[in-house]
Order: sequence, then C-alpha cells, then structure tokens
Amino acid sequence: MALFSFRRDNTARVLPDAGSDASRAAMEAFLQGYSIEVMPRTAEKVDDFRPLLPAGTRVYIAHIEGTPIEDMVATAARLRAEGYEPMPHFPARIIPDRATLTDWIARYKGEAGVKQALLLGGGVATPAGDFDSSMAMIETGAFDGFERLHVAGHPEGNRDIDRDGGDAIVMQALKWKQDFASRTDAKMAIATQFCFDAGPVIDWVNRINAAGVSIPVHIGIAGPAKLQTLIKFAIACGVGPSLKVLQKRALDVTKLLLPYEPTEVLQALAGHKAANPDFGIESVHFFPLGGIKTNATWAIENGGSSAVPAANT
Repeated sequence: MALFSFRRDNTARVLPDAGSDASRAAMEAFLQGYSIEVMPRTAEKVDDFRPLLPAGTRVYIAHIEGTPIEDMVATAARLRAEGYEPMPHFPARIIPDRATLTDWIARYKGEAGVKQALLLGGGVATPAGDFDSSMAMIETGAFDGFERLHVAGHPEGNRDIDRDGGDAIVMQALKWKQDFASRTDAKMAIATQFCFDAGPVIDWVNRINAAGVSIPVHIGIAGPAKLQTLIKFAIACGVGPSLKVLQKRALDVTKLLLPYEPTEVLQALAGHKAANPDFGIESVHFFPLGGIKTNATWAIENGGSSAVPAANT
C-alpha cells in the first residue's frame, strides 16, 4: 500500500512502500531519541529499565493528582541511577502555591539531579492555588537554570481551553511560549497529546509553524495496547478526529481482538519527515498505554533501539 506525504501546498507525494528499505530507514530515523512516559506505580512493575530502553532515554514521569511527591522524586532518582534522563511533570492546577513548587524543584534537583521538566496546565477544572497554566509557573522564574523545558500541545484541540472547539486561546498561549523560548537558554519543545492519524498532526504542525511558532514538536503516540483500552483513554483525554481511526478498526471483526500497534501512523509521519526535512516534528514521545515492556519491545523491533543523540539531550 502506498503512503502519501503532503507538501505545504497540499499537493500529494507518494512515499516508499512501508516494507521498503527507504521506509524502514525513515522509521528508524524518526524514532531516534524517542521518549517514553511512566508513573511511579507503573515504574515499580519494571525490575530494571536497562534491558528495555536505550541508555540516555528521556523518561517523563507523569504526576497524577494525589501522588506523593516522595514517590515522584524516588522514581526520578531510580531512573537517573539506571542511566536515564528523568523529566517530571509539573501540572500547574494541582500545585497549591509557589512554596510547594520551589520545594518540588529543590527535591528533584537535590535527590535526582533533575534538569528537565514538562510544564502543563493539568487535568483538573479548578486550580488548587496560585497557578492555572504553565505560563504562570514559568513567570515565577522557578525553572531558571533548567536545561530543557517542554510544554503541552494539542494537535486536535483542547475543549477544556477553547470551549468553542477552535484553537484561538491555545494558539495565543503557544505564541507566548515562542516568545519565551527566544529569551531562555533552556531548550524547549512542545510535547503533544497522543494521536492516531497522521493527517491532523501534519496540518497542525504546519499551521503553528505558519503562525510563527517554531518550537520543535515531540509528537505523542500511543504505544501498542488493546483496542478497548485505547478507545477508553482517547475519549477520556479528548482525542478528536483521529479517534475515528480506532472506531473504524473496532468495526473490523478481523482486527477487533488484535492489539493496536502505532505502525501506520508512525510510518506516515516518518515518511512525511523524510520527504520534508524541515517539517517541525523533532521527536516521538510514547504513551505506553499497553504497558512499558510492550511499548519498549515494539520500539526496539521497529528501529528505535538507538540511544538519545548528544545533540538532542
């Protein structure tokens, strides 16, 4: 089956067959330096990450409301000891005040050598205290000195922010972050919600670039998992147009009981990147919804077994 890449003028370009050497090379290049996400309770189920993840892999640590900071820091310290780069989440709306924020940062730095962070609004409707957005946390200066700061992106929109289904408020926030990126010494990237269809992703990246937002994108991809699991998470997380990919698969009896794998969406994105080297996606970020071991094994088998390149640390 031929894959198609779309140029900026929306004309189609046929990409190499998915089984070709060129397609495999594109996939391997695209997965180079991928990142993955864990939570303290999921990390505890892994005896040793070293047989699973390339040395130096960036590992996000998701902070769900109610998780003790001690568990978060211990997970970061463990990952550091095993040779990985921990990147904890800082969800603005669950942090009660600046004192708590600075305490968390001090613990991460002192006990786990953390120097990278993902800043996001957080998935609760009402802020617990002083912060309602990643921008509010950035403005405190508490993250000055960090080597890398990532912020959230939503290729299919975020109705919690733009309730009309558009993206005006989100776009305004991205432009603010672009301005901040030009002033900070920290490397920045946009880490996105997971998607299942390359088309909306390509359109979104081209659109934010055209609007003047040139922060590199680390595209969120759901790892291999049961179809029912992915549909549940997709609905809960507000994934929009690309949810249709899962729904269509659910209607195919021959595929209903087979685990979903992100091969097709990644091949399409990898092919587009190979055909358009300046395309704004810099890296892949995996959400291991079907388990860390399952996701890591899939990545190894599909060319993602190389360590994080020095230029992308």
